[in-house]
Amino acid sequence: MQRLWPDPGPVDDVDALVAAEVRPARPDRPWLLVNMVASLDGAIAVDGRSGSLGGPADKAMFAALRGIADVILVGAGTVRAEGYGPPRPSEAVRAARRARGQAEVPRLAVVSRSLDLDPTAPCFAEANAPPCVVTCGAAPADRRSDLAAVATVVAVGDVEVDLAAALARLAADGAGVVLCEGGPSLNGDLAAAGLIDEWDLTVSPLLVGGTSARAVHGPALPDPSRFALDRLLEADGLLLGRWIAL
Repeated sequence: MQRLWPDPGPVDDVDALVAAEVRPARPDRPWLLVNMVASLDGAIAVDGRSGSLGGPADKAMFAALRGIADVILVGAGTVRAEGYGPPRPSEAVRAARRARGQAEVPRLAVVSRSLDLDPTAPCFAEANAPPCVVTCGAAPADRRSDLAAVATVVAVGDVEVDLAAALARLAADGAGVVLCEGGPSLNGDLAAAGLIDEWDLTVSPLLVGGTSARAVHGPALPDPSRFALDRLLEADGLLLGRWIAL
């Protein structure tokens, strides 16, 4: 990869670059970063999936960000659409995490108000440790019972998921950095609550058209959040940026 800003020059070790970036936990919650990929015209998926928008550089950044996260936060719709499995870091990443005092594998946390999740899905059935399912008090009791056999089910909020409370709960469990991988509705809820500290976006050199959602979906923010560019990389026509909330 080539760094475009600041201090242009080659980047040989993306894992080391990402691990050296500062991400201080907030007083009452972890640092929350969102990582997404989008086409030139703003699409975040082709035929319902994001994989074809990226490339080797995007995959390297995806892995590097997962490597520094204590928790990977994702919406139920993305789990279903992308066929999520549990995180599987390499031995080198596991060793680096141990050296930093982190668990060897980041924990997966799935947000779902309705609990429309299959307990036999790979993210549950293939996990070394039970994921966390974040829901609300109005979630169906029978689905909650089914998922409790394969996950830790946490209810925060009455009829909607209280994301601030969910992040506080993750902080209480030791999480300092939470990586959100979407989807757009979850990103929108986080943005509306003012909980996003960092936005990582890979811009793919593709025009795809269609009706794909944007990276953030939901009501317009009364006051648009402003972010400052912290780092910009380029590889094979992809632009990989990091922005920090002001």
